[in-house]
Amino acid sequence: MEGCGEMTPTARFLEVKDVRKAYGAIKAVDGVSFAVGPGEIVGVIGPNGSGKTTLFNSILGQIKPSSGNVDFCGEEITGMSPLQLSRRGVGRTFQTLQVFGKLSVRDNLIVAAQEFQGTMPARLLAPPDAGLGQHADEMIEFFGLRHVAQLPAGSLSYGQQKLIDIAMAFMPKPRLVLLDEPCAGVNPSLVDQLRALLIDLNKAQGGSFVVIEHNMDFIMKLCPHVICMVEGKVLAEGPPETVQANRQVLEAYLGN
Repeated sequence: MEGCGEMTPTARFLEVKDVRKAYGAIKAVDGVSFAVGPGEIVGVIGPNGSGKTTLFNSILGQIKPSSGNVDFCGEEITGMSPLQLSRRGVGRTFQTLQVFGKLSVRDNLIVAAQEFQGTMPARLLAPPDAGLGQHADEMIEFFGLRHVAQLPAGSLSYGQQKLIDIAMAFMPKPRLVLLDEPCAGVNPSLVDQLRALLIDLNKAQGGSFVVIEHNMDFIMKLCPHVICMVEGKVLAEGPPETVQANRQVLEAYLGN
């Protein structure tokens, strides 16, 4: 994995500059700019249709932005493929689960990181676990999945599969992870556990996170910096207490 290497004091970790994505007359993302520093956790909120996921997809190469630029570790990555970005240390989760239901939990984690283990011939000659078994076991322990590690992922509860899905995103030790609604469909009793896990991961791996989420309490307790999007634009951003108190945010997002 290429990653960022040693960053200069003036280098920006992730910088999104005036990104736009239009579908005909519909401006799904309309001039969004923001920056994420090393080790920072940034939350992105907004009502349905505000352009959050389109913004993610524009950053991560799923779609090509109509205009604007995205820089990562001082390099322009606009329009790069998801694989190219993954090799540079950028990971993501999706709204829908991306686990392999018939594989064990442990094998799901190994598969998630195998792509980043050297060349194809080297991977073909590698041991069955591609040398990733120890790291997979560490992640299984970290996420509290040891008791289900050998079970097929598809046999587990939705909440457990969500944890597996997130663990898979972190297996390659990415420098930046974009998480799209990690709380969606998760039992409320697991939300606090998930937030604590992300905070611990941030401290342990030192990466930066950008998190889209509708659960306001989750975002406000997790993210020191919050961005609110409405109709494809940034309506407000800043510390959670500032964004929560913004009248325009209350009217647009909370309906007050």
